[in-house]
Amino acid sequence: MLSLEPKDLSTGKLHSYLLSAVAPRPIAFASTIDAEGNPNLSPFSFFNIFSANPPIMVFSPARRVRGNTTKHTLNNVEQVKEVVINVVNFDIVQQMSLASTEYPENVNEFKKAGLAMLESDLVKPFRVAESPIQFECKVNDIIKLGNEGGAGNLIICEVVKFHITSEVLNEDDTINQEQLDLVARAGGSYYSRANKGFFEIPKPLSTLGIGVDAMPEHVKNSMILTGNDLGVLGNVEALPSDKEIEEFLKDVSERYPNVRDMSHRERHKIAQNYLSYGDVESAWKLLLTEK
Repeated sequence: MLSLEPKDLSTGKLHSYLLSAVAPRPIAFASTIDAEGNPNLSPFSFFNIFSANPPIMVFSPARRVRGNTTKHTLNNVEQVKEVVINVVNFDIVQQMSLASTEYPENVNEFKKAGLAMLESDLVKPFRVAESPIQFECKVNDIIKLGNEGGAGNLIICEVVKFHITSEVLNEDDTINQEQLDLVARAGGSYYSRANKGFFEIPKPLSTLGIGVDAMPEHVKNSMILTGNDLGVLGNVEALPSDKEIEEFLKDVSERYPNVRDMSHRERHKIAQNYLSYGDVESAWKLLLTEK
């Protein structure tokens, strides 16, 4: 068997082994706010529940390996010691992935990911309206585990109130695990759907995806495209040009002779089919014929 000592590995290599071996891990979709009131939303898979009395959750935003900088979430909870931990189910997994993009400070990931901000009752950070369970928490302590890139920062949170959508509750108000349909993180691009098993999501672009907020209104407000569809569409660096769209329309004219005259609903259904095969470029070219 392969035997390794951490000191012999680069931080990146060690990180990769650890995340692939300790998996799947629950995801804390953490909403925070800075001292000026700017919201931030980011997922973390170094996360779990550690106590019921008092109700304590711990998650850890690690220092970036590249550049040894800290994440906005950590900076925010140092300023405002509150956080909302939203759970991630399959319905919002693509939007969650898009929100993990390293957008600049003061960029609102709620808007980039196309997620609605819901006011909390007892803390300042917003809840993710689409998340089926949301935990409002006070930050009791922050434990720094090191000063080098890859070092964790344990954020110890006490749950002060939580919210569960009725859609995932049984008649006796217990949680229906199958209906909840949680998603967990594994190594590389792998995730695990609690009731279905492993699947993959490409990592967000380092060049920054355009985000849901930059999409045309008819796409953002589609009655056909799901939140996951929008999350995939938002993870592109730029939209196709008019020339590329025209070439695409010529290529598909035999298959879809009335493509230019289709209703929004018809076009969006076909675009969704392209997305199901991972063809994001064709989906965008079809959607943008409505400009």
